[in-house]
Amino acid sequence: MRADITLTYRRPSQASLGTYGHLAIFGWVLGMIMLTSGYVVIVAGVLCLSVSALIYPNPFRRILRWRWLIWMLLLVVPTIFFLGEHDSVFAGVTYSSEGLTVGLQIAVRFIVLIIGLQNLTRAVDISSMAGLLERFGLHGLGFAVGVALNLLPALETSAVQAWYTLKMRGGLRRQRWRGCQLLVITIITNALKRAEEVSLAAEMRAFSPEKSRPFPIEQGPLDRASIGLMILTCIVLALVHLL
Repeated sequence: MRADITLTYRRPSQASLGTYGHLAIFGWVLGMIMLTSGYVVIVAGVLCLSVSALIYPNPFRRILRWRWLIWMLLLVVPTIFFLGEHDSVFAGVTYSSEGLTVGLQIAVRFIVLIIGLQNLTRAVDISSMAGLLERFGLHGLGFAVGVALNLLPALETSAVQAWYTLKMRGGLRRQRWRGCQLLVITIITNALKRAEEVSLAAEMRAFSPEKSRPFPIEQGPLDRASIGLMILTCIVLALVHLL
């Protein structure tokens, strides 16, 4: 019997951060990119990307996908041509210099926020997030997250089976809209049935979300330093912004 073992590489700086540390890094990135304005946003964005490159492995891999680039262009291009007066010309095309400046700020914020959010979701386990939220009064969230994760494989299998069944019966040839509606209804119905089975099994075992223990939270030696850096940076940027 052969078992496949998958090893996940973690940098020493990433391994020294726990759940609080990764959340503090994300909060620091959010404060740096949202509390700055003008060309300072570009400097803050470069600093945030540099810190991400030092802490997380391959932080820029997912941002290069076409869907993120298309979304960024949809946000940036309209500001170049529809914001402010057309006072500049490039290759015979007039555009607004004010709109270009705002578009660059939007692009930097978009890239930094997407990378920061992806690094957070890759580094922090979902059970740790559930345990953190349960400690803030959201009891039963760990159970809900567990049920959701349990539903994902069954939901994927059900969706694939419903898709191929509908395709083999010709449901997508003539009435495609009707076929898509039936597909969505089938997937939702199967998901609700599976969730009902899990909830009934938990109820028969006298499970109570209020009495359940929260998930443990991963902690690291650099968590306090990260939280202190986030708070200090946000205070300084807020004071500079007010002045």
